[in-house]
Amino acid sequence: MKRKITFFVYPQFELLDLSGPCAAFNFANEFYDAQYDINVVSATGGSIVDRAGLSIGTERFAGTEDHETILAVGGPTAHLNALDSSTKALLSENARRAKRVASVCTGTFFLAAAGLLDGRRATTHWRYAGILQTQYPMVQVDMDRIFIKDGHIWTSAGMTAGIDLALALIEDDFGSTVAKSVARDLVVYHRRLGGQSQFSAMLDITPTSGRVRDALCYARDHLREALSVEHLAEVACVSSRQFSRIFFNATGTTPAKAIERLRLEVARPRIEETSEPLEIIARDVGFASAEKMCRSCVSIFGRTPQELRRTARKLDGRVAQG
Repeated sequence: MKRKITFFVYPQFELLDLSGPCAAFNFANEFYDAQYDINVVSATGGSIVDRAGLSIGTERFAGTEDHETILAVGGPTAHLNALDSSTKALLSENARRAKRVASVCTGTFFLAAAGLLDGRRATTHWRYAGILQTQYPMVQVDMDRIFIKDGHIWTSAGMTAGIDLALALIEDDFGSTVAKSVARDLVVYHRRLGGQSQFSAMLDITPTSGRVRDALCYARDHLREALSVEHLAEVACVSSRQFSRIFFNATGTTPAKAIERLRLEVARPRIEETSEPLEIIARDVGFASAEKMCRSCVSIFGRTPQELRRTARKLDGRVAQG
């Protein structure tokens, strides 16, 4: 029986958000007889131009068909594209009949606009997590995940995380053996777990809120200090309660989580590229102990510092041999 996979796109979508997952489903078809019926739809139908100026043909999104999976494709302007009421209704109506509804990157904004994420946990590209939380306060935004499954709703982080999501959906349909085989065919790692963190976010984040930006800059320069919410609120010249609120709205995460990530992102190159004792690295970036850094590493990166170091050395060895 055919399993209908329907990609929803809009003008200026990110092609990789479509092509990555589409390739995974197509490989499952070609080599493992998955029999996915892959379709691309849009609100208007016809040719839709992506952000690089490439045109792709689409069917008009209809509310009269049954879909195995509806997958909303993202792009850099998704949060600015207000869906009209009929498209919202179509997404909502089809979501009730579909086995699964999913999104890649900022495609999450379309699911949120249709009311499909109210009261649910969801993720998106880390750069847009704060915007998602501000625009849709009923959504429980978690920027620290590659993908999240909440009931029959799946959301994923930016761009290549769409491949991770597709592999997880294939595994949901056909088991881990097929999913691992598709990953090998795509020459990608099988598979970054949904609970694994989006890497390298907090070091680069530049919130629009000046107070939050000032606090983050201060934190980056004073990682060895005890950076409590109260201390950062003083830097931002607001109360602790107000600081926590505006920080979450601007970044999609809490001050404590952000500081933890900052410390790990500074520590990680030293873990992977040097032989320094972990106790010294932990102390230099502000962790109370190497054990505390280890727990944070497992929570955010999905691996211990020792595992990160071993993996980096193996990769270095392969590069040297090549």
